[in-house]
Amino acid sequence: MNKIEDKRRILHSEGLHKEISTLIRFPLFMLSFILLGLVFGYLTFKVLSFSRTVEVPDMYGKNLLESNKLLTKKGLYLKIEGEDYDSTIPPGNILRQDVPPGNMVKERRAIKVIISKGPRVKSVPMLVNETLLNAESMLLQKGLKIAKVIMVHSDTVEKDRIVAQKPDPDEHVSDYITVLVSLGPYDIFYYCPDFENMSLEQVKELIERLKLKIETSGSGEKIERQKPEPGKLIKTGDTIYLKLFKDTFSF
Repeated sequence: MNKIEDKRRILHSEGLHKEISTLIRFPLFMLSFILLGLVFGYLTFKVLSFSRTVEVPDMYGKNLLESNKLLTKKGLYLKIEGEDYDSTIPPGNILRQDVPPGNMVKERRAIKVIISKGPRVKSVPMLVNETLLNAESMLLQKGLKIAKVIMVHSDTVEKDRIVAQKPDPDEHVSDYITVLVSLGPYDIFYYCPDFENMSLEQVKELIERLKLKIETSGSGEKIERQKPEPGKLIKTGDTIYLKLFKDTFSF
């Protein structure tokens, strides 16, 4: 009887060992499977990455349109990082690129470039008495631009023309120019004179001295009505509207 019980115990123990062994083997098997998958994925990624490398083209001296076409063919794209002066490369063309020509890079990468601003100018043109539009055109030809416009009144410089500039032509070159643009003389306000019954010749003389403008209607040499009315506040440059009539009682 004891022998039978001992045999049962031995069989039970062996079965228990098999179950424990199975439980240990399964996690080890799963871990090995996961590690194998990771290794295979890494190797696949490396192979695919290597197959997507392309050669960087030479863009030195080329314009943006041509350079962009070269990069697009390679699966790359252009990124402008800034500008710099150069006496040999025309303005707007590629001066430098961050990845040298011939290097291998992955597709869909940005190639950073510096654009030429052309040669650095040695002097600023004289802009005084020029219109703002003309001044901007003159500066553009030299690779310069107006950074700030200040409007000021001037009794000597015509309205909308440049009164002064900074820097002056004989001063240190600057990429950005500040200009003062004339608003014309200060407006002078006064009360509108009474022109009624005055002759048109007298009115024209007075209008000219007051720096006003006139528009007439009707016919004749005498003023019948006016607008604005006498005593209204007006300023230099305003227009006075006059209605004329013929003086039939003059001798």
